[in-house]
Amino acid sequence: MYDLLLRSGTVHDGLGGPARLADVAIADRRVAAVGHDLGPARRVIDVTGLVVAPGFVDPHSHSDTVPFLEEPQPFKLLQGVTTEIVGNCGFSCGPAVPETKDFLPAELSGAAFASLGEYIDAAEAAGPSNNLAVLVGHNTLRVAVAGMRAEITAGELTRMCELAAQSFEAGAVGWSSGLEYVPGAYAGLDELIALGLVAKRWDLPYATHMRSESEGLADALDEAIAVARRAGIRLQVSHCKASGRAVHGSAGMLLDKLAGARRAGVDVRGDVYPYLAFGTMLVAVLPPIACEGGEQALLERLADPAQRAALRALAESRDTGTGVGFWRELTPEDVQILTHADPGIQGKRLADLGGDPWEALCDVLRLDPQASGVFHTMHEGDLTAFLADPLISIGSDNGPPVGPSHPRTFGTFPTYLGTYVEKEEEMPEAIRKVSSAVAAQFGLAGRGWLGPGAIADVCVFDAGTIGHAGTYERPGVRPTGVEHVFLSGRQVVADGEFTGGRQGRMLRRGTR
Repeated sequence: MYDLLLRSGTVHDGLGGPARLADVAIADRRVAAVGHDLGPARRVIDVTGLVVAPGFVDPHSHSDTVPFLEEPQPFKLLQGVTTEIVGNCGFSCGPAVPETKDFLPAELSGAAFASLGEYIDAAEAAGPSNNLAVLVGHNTLRVAVAGMRAEITAGELTRMCELAAQSFEAGAVGWSSGLEYVPGAYAGLDELIALGLVAKRWDLPYATHMRSESEGLADALDEAIAVARRAGIRLQVSHCKASGRAVHGSAGMLLDKLAGARRAGVDVRGDVYPYLAFGTMLVAVLPPIACEGGEQALLERLADPAQRAALRALAESRDTGTGVGFWRELTPEDVQILTHADPGIQGKRLADLGGDPWEALCDVLRLDPQASGVFHTMHEGDLTAFLADPLISIGSDNGPPVGPSHPRTFGTFPTYLGTYVEKEEEMPEAIRKVSSAVAAQFGLAGRGWLGPGAIADVCVFDAGTIGHAGTYERPGVRPTGVEHVFLSGRQVVADGEFTGGRQGRMLRRGTR
């Protein structure tokens, strides 16, 4: 007697195999059988005409603090996402020390823990709505030992490596960097390789928001591949993009480099979200040196006309290496202010503020150094090339589902499946890209595929109606088409509605 039978669905194994009409039987948290005439079950759901797939796995999420929100948050379950990888872009909720934790992004500093293990324990106790697996962030490690200083000592690097090792022992499934952000931008190749060699002891991957996603894209990708090659670890290139008009059309170069690295023995993959705008902190537009010493030092620099001018000269320089920020990627029309302490500024483009755009940006940041924005800098041709490549999975890069947000928070996976997967024969590969390709990269045993013995994380959706109507002005629209979602066999979405509760788990390294 099975616990549940999903009857007469179009079943995808998540491994890229052809779809087949079949029943799926679930018992004791796992898929027990796939086929016909499987026998009786305590509960039967008719899923005729619907796709039955492994629950989606998001390789690039910033849902780190979502378990601590007062109410359970189903925004990813409603997209069919059963597992998220958090701790991305070099920032995690630990390890943090009291003296420097305020240097972390505001949304993380309020939930910073002395060790990553303490964070995992606290998030488990609070109760995630879906499964979370955690990366330890390079920026967070650096802040813990050296604050916002650009230079670190050999002893401080040793301490960073010790903290990374403790994080892996506590259950982290890999590590991440955010090299366009401070203090990660100050790191050299040797520092990154040293941390990579620590991850090698546990055979864990490296996920990187690279040093440049614009004019320095090729060099930044070479650096990421060099870290992985010299440390002997897997590489995940986060949110692949060619950002800014100067590099539109560069998707082929990036994809050729990934394929070449794989031929040379580096296990490298990437991820992308199906949107032409990215979102991040406005301060990232400035050269990283602007933030050295922390927020007060930044405000003092922005208050000094001479230092503003010096930062502008650096930001507008032709240097495609480190330390220039991404001002040169943008036009004033590209920058849409998402969050700001002044509600009158929220939603406006930098061009709407009038006057000199650089001075307007500095003024905005003086009023609120934690302000964030949406940046419309990418080209449809590059996006479609990334989405079609077999090495590229789908990652949302979402933030918490509170306050102004990017539509990727609420609609990445339905948008991909509903907009960019146009033919029925494309669906097996599309589902592989949102399931097994990610689970394998991060060592999530038993997840990301659908067959006997797999953990019963399952998404059932209507291929004809799946989608998301959210916009940059109204991002929080409910997606459509996801009918049923199960976590370890427990139903958490029924007929398109969240069933309530906190049924997710914190997935520690090596656990099933």
